[in-house]
Amino acid sequence: MMRNGLARKIVMGTMLAISPAAWAQDASAERLSYDVISVKPNTSGSGGMRIMVTPDGFAAENVSLHMLMSTAFQINSELIVGLPKWSDSDRFDVKAKVAEEDLPALKKMEPKDRIQIVQSIVAERFKVVVHREKREWPTYDLVVAKSGLKMKEAKPDDTYANGIKGPDGKGNGGMMRMGRGTMTGQGIPIENMTRALSSLTQRTVVDKTGLKENYDFELKWTPDDAPAGSTEENGESIFTAVQEQLGLRLDASKGMVETLIVDHVEKPSED
Repeated sequence: MMRNGLARKIVMGTMLAISPAAWAQDASAERLSYDVISVKPNTSGSGGMRIMVTPDGFAAENVSLHMLMSTAFQINSELIVGLPKWSDSDRFDVKAKVAEEDLPALKKMEPKDRIQIVQSIVAERFKVVVHREKREWPTYDLVVAKSGLKMKEAKPDDTYANGIKGPDGKGNGGMMRMGRGTMTGQGIPIENMTRALSSLTQRTVVDKTGLKENYDFELKWTPDDAPAGSTEENGESIFTAVQEQLGLRLDASKGMVETLIVDHVEKPSED
């Protein structure tokens, strides 16, 4: 069974697949920083959260530091070691904007690179200092199921008339959308899928499929926090859904995984 991971409760403006291999900041991300950063306590008691890449920066509502770091470093939350209890219990609203002159450079960056700038928020406002080290950790191996692959290989020229549309209103490959108990991909490489599955299962997923093409797929499963007696409860677990719907399998394993060790952290000062 999956844990009730925070990643499944987030509404994202852009799908941000978590990958431990993506911790090092892109060079373009290192050159940019936020001109204005606002961090305010959220005492609403709401269970809903929101994390978005905005046109001029970043915004998050009702997030914990743990979740903010998971997003900023693109790492499963269980691989962050050494955070205090308040990093999960205390919630914050965060807004950050780049300077006007940096907007053209920001707009040229990929979402995964833009999100890495969030590392500067946790460093500046939460005084977070970290280092990385490899530790043996439970993982999942993604393999092709014995029943055979069930995903459709993507067509390079497909415009996805009925699929996911980008900001320009056009459908292209390389796009993925996630909702509660759903994940849809069009023209997606296996690498991107393993990152998404790592986020959903809160365990590093290692690609051992040998698949090199891009694929179209739709995955539906029952969230592990589905209310008892609801229609959701009668569906498939994500593990069964991956096997039955995609022709893949998640096998429990162990491996040396890079973890993020927190050396120092402080509660943020008032804006």
